[in-house]
Amino acid sequence: WFDVVVGSNLFGDILSDLGPACTGTIGIAPSGNINPEGDFPSVFEPVHGSAPDIAGQGIANPIGMIWSGAMMLEHLGEKDAAGAIVGAIERTLGERTLRTRDLGGNADTTACGKAVAEMVE
Repeated sequence: WFDVVVGSNLFGDILSDLGPACTGTIGIAPSGNINPEGDFPSVFEPVHGSAPDIAGQGIANPIGMIWSGAMMLEHLGEKDAAGAIVGAIERTLGERTLRTRDLGGNADTTACGKAVAEMVE
């Protein structure tokens, strides 16, 4: 279990793909490239990136992007907002019908994303 792994961009990219792939999908994995000094902006993005190979098909899992936003909010000190989003993700994933196909569900990108948004408390 690691909270932080420091490595080159290439090494970090490989690890960020392999880790969530071991769980069955990279669709839910968020990532952050953190600049601890704050001299430059930190970047938050889903591990799967923009998934150009499936663009426009409505099958991409939006959880990685949404969770990346929660990570950014936490990084910016908005812990309650981040927690509300993560809680909504957990509730959404608890409902099989709201999951995308990569997680054994039948929801499309929009339905899954809307479900998360509606569950934010």
